[in-house]
Amino acid sequence: MAERIMVAGAGKSGIAATKMLLQLGADVLLYDSNPELDVENLKSELPEGKYVIRTGELKKGDLTDVNICIISPGIDLEAPFVKVLDDAGIPVWSEIQLAYQKDKGQLVAITGTNGKTTTTALTGAIISKKYPDTFVAGNIGVPYTETCLKTNEYSVTVLETSSFQLETIADFHPHVSAILNITPDHLNRHHTMEKYIAIKESITMNQQENDFCVLNYDDPVLREFGKSGELKAKAVFFSSTSILEEGYYLKEGWIVRKTKENKEDRIIPVDKLNIIGRHNYENAMAAIAMGFCMDVPKELICEACQEFVAVEHRIEFVKERTGVRYYNDSKGTNPDASIKAILAMPGPTILIGGGYDKHSTYDEWVEHFEGKVKYLVLIGETRDAIAECCRAHGYDNVMYAENLEEAVKVCASYAEMGDCVLLSPACASWDMFKNYEERGKLFKQYVHEL
Repeated sequence: MAERIMVAGAGKSGIAATKMLLQLGADVLLYDSNPELDVENLKSELPEGKYVIRTGELKKGDLTDVNICIISPGIDLEAPFVKVLDDAGIPVWSEIQLAYQKDKGQLVAITGTNGKTTTTALTGAIISKKYPDTFVAGNIGVPYTETCLKTNEYSVTVLETSSFQLETIADFHPHVSAILNITPDHLNRHHTMEKYIAIKESITMNQQENDFCVLNYDDPVLREFGKSGELKAKAVFFSSTSILEEGYYLKEGWIVRKTKENKEDRIIPVDKLNIIGRHNYENAMAAIAMGFCMDVPKELICEACQEFVAVEHRIEFVKERTGVRYYNDSKGTNPDASIKAILAMPGPTILIGGGYDKHSTYDEWVEHFEGKVKYLVLIGETRDAIAECCRAHGYDNVMYAENLEEAVKVCASYAEMGDCVLLSPACASWDMFKNYEERGKLFKQYVHEL
């Protein structure tokens, strides 16, 4: 690979893409708009190879001989430098599109507003029971470009994909895809629900009749999409509320699979799962469906499901202290995700909320407090807007904290035996933390320090 390729963004995704390209012998222009970036420290992370680093404002002259740009998911396509690329006629790819070009095996790709990471991890555990060379990558924490060169004709990559990554795919083609749900999120970037929905559904755009797409029957947008004829792949539905003519559903405490021959097959009782809440049963159904689409035997699917434990930062049990249970759901970065965590709590709940403003609305979230949330402790830049929403709905048990450490101490002081303390902010973390992982780790640290 002798062509010159630009990588935009010097974060985790950009560095992984750059390393992969250098390994393939590409000439790389690594660009980051932050003029104060520590270039020398950045160089220490990169291997030997032909590359140039540019920071600050991107000029058209910097793009000489650039064939394509690999853009990091955190960069908005409306950023000024993207217009420079457009004016120069340079195609823009996501990191997952780049990695897909070098993946020699089969691909299973998962998207949706909520539940992606748990479903991806469980799907990876299920598929690895049959396919030893299984790689779990993407938004789950391991860039696809870190694993794609390790693939072979017998391997399977299970990939968590975000709307940011799907914005700039080209021939990206999973054999099995899944769209878990679609609720309002990232509207500060995508602007309209119509655009957000179209981006999520684009995960299927290159699939054919011999491929599969796992869809949530309970989501009216996805149910319509699966039945509309727009989808070329075979639609496989799952539901936590309906008995389906064909697909996966809950019945009498079991996850059940029904085939088109009208045969019901009990797969696993939900009390054998180590993840709690109806939304997690939906995640399990989606993962089980993908396992069957990949021809994993039922007994291996059940074995993987019983072994699987909750992913870090997703309704993760932290500690019980003086009869109070603490749960870390830092990945609850939008109201719908946080609602699911609230409903999963086994007792009265003191909730920590607030954070970076993604232009979400909080009415439905607050409406779910009744009978569940004893107190709400707010942090971050959205706390005033959330407090106002609470007042509008007649919910007055609201307190402020200046930071997460103070919030944990406030919760501990108000919690009584049998209560739960839940970090599920309904907001992104970027106003106070590098990411939701840092927020979750600090929450656990502060809980253990009580």
